[in-house]
Amino acid sequence: MRTKVSTKGQVVLPGPLRHQLDIRAGDPLDASVENGSIVLTPSKKRRHRAKLVTDNVTGLPALSAGANAPRLTSKEVEEILANFP
Repeated sequence: MRTKVSTKGQVVLPGPLRHQLDIRAGDPLDASVENGSIVLTPSKKRRHRAKLVTDNVTGLPALSAGANAPRLTSKEVEEILANFP
């Protein structure tokens, strides 16, 4: 895949690369030079953002962090709620 450097020094990552590595706007990348090549590496996984959805079973509002979000144990949920303002 080929891309260009803009007059501002910006580079657009082709869509297939962004999708393959799940890179989104605003995600930090580490830049380095290795053997004369520029290497961009996602610096860390982004935190999952919770959003309010309607539960399919109960029809009630529920928080969801998406299908790939880590599962929480009851104990972890209890600890989070204990620190909730």
